[in-house]
Amino acid sequence: MNSSNLTDWIGNSEIRHQRLDPWPVAAFSALFDLDGPAAEEGDPLPPMWHWLYFLPSARRSETGDDGHPRRGGFLPPVPQRRRMFAGGTTVFHRPLLVGEEARQQATVKSVTHKDGRSGALVVVTVEYRIWGEGGPALTESQNLIYTDSPPSVPREPASGPGPPRRPWSQDVTTDPVLLFRFSALTNNSHRIHYDHSYATGVEGYPGLVVQGPLTAMLLADLGRRNGVAGPARFSFRARSPFFCGDALRLRGGPDEEAGTRRWTMGAYSEHGRLGVEAELSA
Repeated sequence: MNSSNLTDWIGNSEIRHQRLDPWPVAAFSALFDLDGPAAEEGDPLPPMWHWLYFLPSARRSETGDDGHPRRGGFLPPVPQRRRMFAGGTTVFHRPLLVGEEARQQATVKSVTHKDGRSGALVVVTVEYRIWGEGGPALTESQNLIYTDSPPSVPREPASGPGPPRRPWSQDVTTDPVLLFRFSALTNNSHRIHYDHSYATGVEGYPGLVVQGPLTAMLLADLGRRNGVAGPARFSFRARSPFFCGDALRLRGGPDEEAGTRRWTMGAYSEHGRLGVEAELSA
């Protein structure tokens, strides 16, 4: 397909309906090592935990070699092989409640061709709107990057300053079970997260890749664990990848300029390399 025809997918939309069942919340709470479910039936769903719902359900015959649904359905048939979730912004209008009936509408908003430092790439922006029984609940924008460039493998120094000192601190060690369970809970069949031979032999990574959404959800939950209730906005941006076995040093706290109206967070390597940065605001 001529790459210029990819813009034909702008405006493509799909709608999904789902009850926000309590089980995914309980399962994800266990994955986060919480003492009990983060929310029960009728309680507000924690920020960003809507990613546990409205999951893709492509038929096995419609799945590509990388494990993703084949392109050309909802998402455009971008020719570049490697796909990355670069970041996004979510605006919360009202809390979604565990147990309520909800509806999601996804729309392709833009398809942009760019020349990056390592070659041509395509950026696809998708907007998600979710309604609960009480009306509009959130609006989310996600940026997906497609490229054929070799994977970015950060170099870790033998020693470094370590992560910054912030009021909030949590360390999470990654392992194959964590990555597998998160992929299972989000029905993410992208093979770079669970198929070591594919991740290393086909895509050229040094190991299994830690899911960007997993790190983003850990950062959003870092705010929840530290008393941030009912944020109006959450945004995150992936800077460099983490790999299975890495220890994620989660750090955050109130923004010094905005005080209690904004909180900034980051996921760092043990030597202080920033992998994912995020922000919550009231």
